[in-house]
Order: sequence, then C-alpha cells, then structure tokens
Amino acid sequence: MISITQKTLQDLEFGTILQTISGKCNTDLGQQKALEIKPYSNKDELMNALLQTSEYQSSFSNNNAIPNHGFESITSEIKLLSIEDSFLEVSSFRKIAAISETVNTLLIFLKKFQEYYPTLFAKSSAVELTKIIIQKIDEIVDKYGEVKDNASPDLVEIRRNINAVRGKVNQSFGMALSQYNSLGYLDDIKESIIENRRVLAVLAMYRRKVKGSILGNSKTGSIAYIEPETTLKYSRELNNLQFEEREEIIKIIKKLTNEIRPFTELLNQYQEFLSDIDVIAAKAKYANDINAILPKITNEKRLYFREAFHPILYLTNKAKKEITYPQTIEFNSDNRIIVISGPNAGGKTISMKTVGLLQLMLQSGILIPVHERSETFLFDRILTDIGDNQSIENHLSTYSYRLKNMNYFLKKCNSKTLFLIDEFGTGSDPELGGALAETFLEEFYHREAYGIITTHYSNLKMLANELPFATNANMLFDEKSLEPMYKLILGQAGSSFTFEVAQKNGIPYGLINRAKKKIEGGKIRFDKTIATLQKERSKLEKTSLNLKEEEIKAREESKKMETINAKIQEKLERYQELYDANQRLIYIGQKIDDISEKYFNNKDKKVLIGEFLKMIEIENSKRRKVSVKEKKEKEVIQKQVVEEVKVKVEEIRKEKKEKKIKASILPEKPKVVLKVGDRVRMTDGKAIGTIDKIEKNKAVVNYGIFTSKVSLEEIEYVQDK
Repeated sequence: MISITQKTLQDLEFGTILQTISGKCNTDLGQQKALEIKPYSNKDELMNALLQTSEYQSSFSNNNAIPNHGFESITSEIKLLSIEDSFLEVSSFRKIAAISETVNTLLIFLKKFQEYYPTLFAKSSAVELTKIIIQKIDEIVDKYGEVKDNASPDLVEIRRNINAVRGKVNQSFGMALSQYNSLGYLDDIKESIIENRRVLAVLAMYRRKVKGSILGNSKTGSIAYIEPETTLKYSRELNNLQFEEREEIIKIIKKLTNEIRPFTELLNQYQEFLSDIDVIAAKAKYANDINAILPKITNEKRLYFREAFHPILYLTNKAKKEITYPQTIEFNSDNRIIVISGPNAGGKTISMKTVGLLQLMLQSGILIPVHERSETFLFDRILTDIGDNQSIENHLSTYSYRLKNMNYFLKKCNSKTLFLIDEFGTGSDPELGGALAETFLEEFYHREAYGIITTHYSNLKMLANELPFATNANMLFDEKSLEPMYKLILGQAGSSFTFEVAQKNGIPYGLINRAKKKIEGGKIRFDKTIATLQKERSKLEKTSLNLKEEEIKAREESKKMETINAKIQEKLERYQELYDANQRLIYIGQKIDDISEKYFNNKDKKVLIGEFLKMIEIENSKRRKVSVKEKKEKEVIQKQVVEEVKVKVEEIRKEKKEKKIKASILPEKPKVVLKVGDRVRMTDGKAIGTIDKIEKNKAVVNYGIFTSKVSLEEIEYVQDK
C-alpha cells in the first residue's frame, strides 16, 4: 500500500503537473478527474494506466488515430433518471444519444485495432455496446432536439390541425390588413408581433374604427396594436391546439424517459469511460510535450534514470528557448543513499526533485521524460523534506519543524522507502546539528532505505564515503569561471567553493584570508582537496568533450580521405586506360613499320595485303560492339583524361626545365665522403641524425627515438655549428 503525504505532493510540485494535464482535457469531467490523480496502490492497476497512456501516445504517430471522445456532461440527466416518475427535457435526449454514439464508435474501433491498443481494448471490453438507446431516441427526437411529428398518432393529428388553423389565421389576418390599409388606418410598418401573435399597427386616432382586441401600444402612444376580430376565433383555437400539443409531448417524453431509465447505470458507465479516455488522452499529449516514455519497471531494487529531465523545468525552459540539462542517477542494493554536495545554485535540489517527481509521476500512471534504457522499481512510500519548512501556524522554527519531520521519517522509514532531504542538518549549530544529522543518516542506512540528501556538512560527506552502500555526488562547476555546469557526478563529494565564490563576488582578499585563519586548517585542507578533485573532474569532462569532438573531426577527415582516394583511384584507372590505348597504338605502329620494311625489300603486294588483313582481324577480335551513345560518352571521358595528362605533362616539363637551368647556374657542391659519426639529414627532409653504421651504399641513421636505413645518395652531410 503506497503512502504519499500532502506535504510530499507539495514539495515535489505534483499539483503543477496535474494542472498541466487537466488543461489538456476536452471535458469538464476529465479536467476534474485529472486534478484528482494520485499514486496507485495496486501494481496491476498502475501498469494498466501506464500502458493505456503509452498506447494512446503511440496513436499520434501511427495511421490508426483514436476517434473523438468529447462529450457533453449528462450528470444531471443521470440524477433525474434515478428519481422515479421524473422526466427529461427534450434536449437531454440528444446529449444521451450523442454520448452513446461516441462510446459505440470507440468500442468498435478498439475491437478492430485491439492488436495496436490491447490495454485500451481490455478497458473498453468491460463496457456494453448497444444501439437500443440511440434507436429509441431517434424514433422520437430529431437531430435538432425537437419531438418528431410521428412520435405518436395523436401528435400527428394535433400538428396537422395546428397547421390548418395557422393557415386560417394568416388568411384572415391578410384580409383585415388589406382592408384597413386601403382605408389608411395603418401606420407605415402595417403590422407587428405581440405575445407571439400577429397584430395590426393601427394609428391611435383610428383605433375605435378597427374591430378587434387591443394587445398593446407603442412607447409614444401613436400606434395601437390590434388583433383583428376575424382572426381572434382562430387564434383561440390555435392556443387550444398548442396546449394539447404540449400535453401530448410531455406524455411522449415521459414514456421515452421510462424506456431509457433501465439504462441509467450503463449511461453512467459510458460517461465514466469517456472521461477516463479524456484523462488518458491528456496524459498522452503531456507525454508528447515532454518526450516522455514508459521505462522498464522491475521487481529488482534498482532505479536507473538515464538522461532524466525535470518536466516542469523542461517546459519552462522550452518556452524561453533555454537549455535544460538532463541528469543520470542510479540506485541499487549496493548504492542506496546518495549525498550530493557542492555550492548553492548548482542544481543539487533540482536533481533531487527530478528523481522524486519522476518516481511519483510514474507511480501515478504518468509517463516520464527519461532515456528508453531507464528502469525503476516501485516504492511503498516517498518522504520529502525540501524547502523552507518554518511553521508559522505552529510557532515552530525551521529546525524544530525539521526535527519533527525527521521523527516522522524514523517512524515510517523502511527498505521500500524513498526519502529526499534538502540541506540536511541545517538550522542549528553546525557541529551539533551535523552530529545529529549524521546519526539520522546512519539510522536510514541501517533500515536499508533509499534516498538522496543535499548538504554542505563535511561529516556527512565523510560518512557517505565510509558506508559501503552509500555514495557521494557533486554538481560540476567550471574551475575558472565558477559557473555551474548542471551535471551530477556520482562517486565524489563536492566542495562548497565558499572562499572562491566570495572572492568572485568582490569580497576583499584580506577579509577572506582572515576568515580562513578562523577555522581549522584541516577543514580548509579537506575542502581544498575536494575542490581540487572537482576541478580535475571538470578538466576530465572538458577533455572528454574535446576528445569526442576530435574523434568526430577525425571521422569526417577519414570520410574526406576516402572520397579523395576514390577519386584518385578513378583517375589512375582512366590514366591506365589511356596508357593501354597508347601502348596499343604504338604496337600497331611498330607492326605497320615491320610490314612496310618487308614490302620495301620484296615488293610482294599479296604478302603485304595478307599481313594487313591478319593484323586487322586480330585487332577486331579484341573489340566489342558499343552503341553510339556509349561511344560518345567514352570519347568525352577520354578527351578529358587527355587534357588532364597534357596539363600534368606540361607542369613536369616546366619543372624539369627550371631544375636544369638552376643546375647550370649553381656550382656543384663538392661531394663529401660520409663516415660513421657524421651528422646527416635526408635531402628532402629536416630531421638531423647521426650515422651509426655504413654497409655498402647504405647507412643506418640514428635519430634518437628511432633508427632508419637509407641509401647514401639520399642523405647529405650537415656541418656542425
């Protein structure tokens, strides 16, 4: 049985989450239900709620969108139906028909796509699908919410008579209008409507000359509104018929109400089902907004939230277009308690709140913004002590209130408890408060509870370091700017950077030194050591980032090199093709030269032609047939390659020519006979080494770190300075 106090809900700002979800509901009933979301006490019910939301969320990205589930509340109609001999308004029946139609559509849809939405289908399968309610209402009430003419035989007759009498009323009124208008008794407007009856607009001076009933006057008294005498008898008949119509409609509605009354419980179930779907849809929309998922929930006592975001902070920063930094945190049986330390405004409290709020959301059936490889287990109790807890009503100081809270923790804490305490031990004398906080921490530890504590107390950091199943953690700070990096690092305590922050904020250096002398040197050294370790951690973090960047750059360079190599390979292949083609032409030229020489000597045309034909047949046997298009493409490529080669050849010729000119101008250096021990370098290099050994025309050159075997012709003597 999970137990969450109202204080924990307030500390973790759970109400803000519910307000956001409520705002995404389409119906008033759904909005109210969303605000009443609480942690589940039954694991099966919780898993159903989570899976339903996850399935609905998936409908946003697949092609099987869940149909509309909006409805008008029928709560008052359900209450009336439960009262004997009561009857509904005509408009109420249309609301009941609409809600029945919506539910039926959803039930049919979820049955059709139960493979996509198995948990939602299981929920819907408990609801009865029936069209009887809709059929009964459609027989009596039309789509505009009016009782149909054929709702009963008597109503058919009454309305037929009403239409006939209305015709007589209009006919008699029309005759009176023409008569008195021709006599000039009427005002320019001629007629008006009073009490839903047509009346003549008679000028006041002629009112005695018009036979009929005066129903009213204009504000100025210049016009009298008179119903003509010829129309009166028909109007009375019409009133009687309209009364009969109302009586018949009440009779029909009472009968229809009695026919619908047996479905009262089903209609209540319909409304509950649709309002539940409304809340599920709102949770799914919220999950989409915060990139939430359903992590793995295990029986093993391990909480691993990877890249977890605080949802309220995430949406606030998103609206401001600011970055929200995710945190990764882990609890298991070998690491139950985490003590987070470090300067204020570094993100300690928000990191702790993130874990508590996400666990609370998850246990309330709400998806959470974590990496898909995250996992957690379920706690029976979540206890919090966060923020300024001064109790004005009870006249308790912050420390007294916190001690009262700790007493409650001690009563309730066990191996299935998650506790979150902000600024543990503060509010009293540092040494005495720290000692008591240390005792509380030991007690929580021995009860095998899981929790996070934020503190500045060194003794708590040291205790966390000593206890096997507890660990220190800190929020990374930039060692130069002392700006927070909003990243939680497990395994090391954090320095408060008290003096560094003071110096950054302009406190004179002399005052800081005086403050340092007033406290124990050991404490300063301890805090300094922690600060140094944090700085090293920050450096390592930056180095890691730099290495990642370098790795990305190296990959990009590697891709570029691969592209360049592919291009070079392609060029080499083209050059090879050109070389092969030229070699073939040279071979053919040599062959023709041989045949020419033979013909020159023997003057035998027959042998000449035979040799030529033989040579042509051999060459043609090597050819393959190509289309005109392929031939043109090949010619274009060949032309490009030839042009490239020409350019390269020109460059080489130019370079050779320049070298030849330089060689003719510069006198040749006297050739030095190299020996062991001489300092030498490669003719095209800069590194200087010493000859260790000479074997024939090769020398072993020692460069200090390594040796290299090179030809004597490739090295030159370096004179000593």
